Amino acid sequence: MTPIPGVQPLQPGAPGDATVRHDDGRTTLVFVREFAHPPAAIWAALTDPAQLREWAPFDAPRPLTEPGPITLTMAGGDGTETSAAVVVRAEAPRLLEYSWEGDLVRWELEPTPTGTRLTLFNTLADPGWLARVTAGWHLCLDVAERWLDGVPVGRIAGEQAKQHGWTRLHAEYERRFAGG
Repeated sequence: MTPIPGVQPLQPGAPGDATVRHDDGRTTLVFVREFAHPPAAIWAALTDPAQLREWAPFDAPRPLTEPGPITLTMAGGDGTETSAAVVVRAEAPRLLEYSWEGDLVRWELEPTPTGTRLTLFNTLADPGWLARVTAGWHLCLDVAERWLDGVPVGRIAGEQAKQHGWTRLHAEYERRFAGG
């Protein structure tokens, strides 16, 4: 999906609540984001193929609500870049976990008085991708939030992300995680 005509390019804010854990030789990004929407709305955005097309870096051929294998297609390309994934756990509306490109991606949703606290745990197959992955998820979640708020900007993926602040976010997360 391309940006919506007449909508200004997304300019993401400062780096978010992102930290890194090192456990058993694995590197895990922990990214926390508050949403002014209930867990059921966030769950649907994380699992429904039509909603994923609004913000996620991939397309899914089925809902991510049942464990099992799935083929994800990378957004922003010609539709030929696919990757095998496996939904490991799907416990609506609080926990979604899947393997993807050698990573383990876990989304935890917690109700708050004003909406939902989403915590993303992305255990990386290649720790050298930490700042890239963090900048990418940051931008994706900015797009998701705008879409959920009713002011969509259209999915931003691939090289297009560089026109929407990804390069700045990447540099800032790289500085934050240096030596970590």
